[in-house]
Amino acid sequence: MNNFLKNAVPGVQLLNPYQPGKPVEELERELGISNAIKLASNENPLGPSKKAIEAAQSVIGNVNYYPDGAGHKLSLALARKHGVDQSCITLGNGSNDILELVGRAFLAPCNSAVYSEYSFAVYPLVVQAVGAEARVAKAYPSDHPDMPYGHDLNAIFEQITTSTRVVFIANPNNPTGTWLELDELNHFLSRVADDILIVLDEAYFEYMPEDLKPDTQKLLKQYKNLLITRTFSKIYGLAGLRIGYSISHPDIADILNRVRQPFNTNMPAQAAALAAVDDQDHVSNSANLNAAGLKQYAKAFADLGLSYIPSIANFIAVNVNKDAMPVYDALLREGVIVRPVASYKMPEFLRITVGNEQQNNRVLKALQKVL
Repeated sequence: MNNFLKNAVPGVQLLNPYQPGKPVEELERELGISNAIKLASNENPLGPSKKAIEAAQSVIGNVNYYPDGAGHKLSLALARKHGVDQSCITLGNGSNDILELVGRAFLAPCNSAVYSEYSFAVYPLVVQAVGAEARVAKAYPSDHPDMPYGHDLNAIFEQITTSTRVVFIANPNNPTGTWLELDELNHFLSRVADDILIVLDEAYFEYMPEDLKPDTQKLLKQYKNLLITRTFSKIYGLAGLRIGYSISHPDIADILNRVRQPFNTNMPAQAAALAAVDDQDHVSNSANLNAAGLKQYAKAFADLGLSYIPSIANFIAVNVNKDAMPVYDALLREGVIVRPVASYKMPEFLRITVGNEQQNNRVLKALQKVL
């Protein structure tokens, strides 16, 4: 048989695929157990809102037709929500799709992209797949007084060269849960050349306390090279439908739409997202549950003598003070799925999604047992 790998483009030849969290069904099948719980992929324990479910069900009988390729109703609702023109919105098959569009549209082997260490695993995948150079900035050290493991925007700025076309910044960041203050974000954006695209990944934006949330509309008006990504996978609970979007200057959106696949967002996803975006009660309930869960974990980790990275996302990274993989494996045998993050060069950490109070208690009980 021919070795097709050698025929793949160089970046793809060396690419290691993204590894998602282990599904509950797979764990139960492998170990012959039941009632396992998964707190590994930052999914909303409340699930989607009832309005979103009803909206998706209302269109399921029409899926013999193609969806609206432009997602007119949804993009219009999102434009109104963010106070921008509809031409500023690009819909994606999850916000991950937007990141891929950025790579296809703006990066080539002669270009570079910059991101911080401990950043979302998709950034290096996007950059490597198109053969561009990845320039990785050092994050703040573990003993930083304010933001251990957080983005150091000065270090990111220093990695920018004449070949740089894209900078990826996650706020809050995955897998650390760290965040950026508005003043430092503004200062960074003001320093970057206006022909470099700044991708501000805000997948966990809705979990942020109100006083820490950047003014999206103001930032977009001030910085024409800014692209903000959002998702319906997290607080809106629509991860299984795969839908997200970006907000940017119309010129940037136009470029992304040139490489966007036709019908990249499906009909039930568009309908569910349209209903979800107006269900602020569900968003508030989800955010409040998450804030309580973060406090629950912080207190429990202190009681266990474990250090952790302060987080404002819907997960928390805890240091188990040894190689985390055996601890992860032991938790699996207890029917608990969390996320090891050795691939992020954090071998002693486990990232735990915030669940409901009962799920959190089960994780903490299992963690205490296996430790």
